Amino acid sequence: MLQLVLALWASVMTAAVYGPIGLRWRRRARIRREMLRLVATVEPEPYRAALWRNEATEAAAAELVLGGHLRIDGEGAAFLTEEGRDPARTPAHPLPAALLEAVRRHDPEPVSIGWIDRYDEEYVRRRSAYASERDALLPDLPRMPDGEGNRLLACCGCAGLFFVMMSWGLVGVLLVAERPQGPGEWVCAAVAALGLVALAFAEKAGREVRERTQCGDPLGDRIRAEPHPALAALDEGQRRHVVRSIDDRDRWRGVDQADDDDDEGDEWLDDKVWWEDAYEYRATDEDEEEDEDEDEDEAKGPGSG
Repeated sequence: MLQLVLALWASVMTAAVYGPIGLRWRRRARIRREMLRLVATVEPEPYRAALWRNEATEAAAAELVLGGHLRIDGEGAAFLTEEGRDPARTPAHPLPAALLEAVRRHDPEPVSIGWIDRYDEEYVRRRSAYASERDALLPDLPRMPDGEGNRLLACCGCAGLFFVMMSWGLVGVLLVAERPQGPGEWVCAAVAALGLVALAFAEKAGREVRERTQCGDPLGDRIRAEPHPALAALDEGQRRHVVRSIDDRDRWRGVDQADDDDDEGDEWLDDKVWWEDAYEYRATDEDEEEDEDEDEDEAKGPGSG
């Protein structure tokens, strides 16, 4: 009789544990299929894909170089060409057009693409606006349930885990303590033992469900598969110059560099003038005091004293 109760108890606990695991597997598999279906229908625009790869500005610079609007030397400094200075030769795409206008704002001073990418507020604003516009066209991808943030569910899970562990230990002790009598009790004891073994592998089963239904970042994987066409069309020398210019954020700063140099020069000149003026004023005061003493001595005459 005890073995029958233990078998029923172990079977109920096994069903209570593996039932939610099976439902979670089914739900996650359905979400994964839906996500992969939606990703397959997305055709990302090349520059939006480049934004996901953090190379949109680099791709825009490559297009401007290929189109003859920019010239980037071996030190990473970008210069406008005659075509780049022509307002009628602006690219149709908003991102390279914004980059070209940013370089025009610094003309005729050389500027690095990296400086514009980080510090040019107008270019950064237009790039963000373009990204927001393109993101609005993407479908809403479903998200995998993670259970985080639900305190009630977490508390119920902890209480259930504690109950299952206590029951698992109690059933195991009773199975060892009470020797079965007859074929029926041996069968019930075997069923209870199999239930305990299944419960011991419940955590591994849950982890296996998560791993097999995890889809990662399918949209990102698809976007990172191919580079931007403009970057792929650059030759080795052009690619090296573009990369060096995008990596340089401090050396070539266009008109901002000229303004900073002027400010530093003025500050140094102000310090120099302050010290020179202080010395000159001090020397002038001493000369005036000596002249006044000599005038007083002459006015008194040689017989004064």
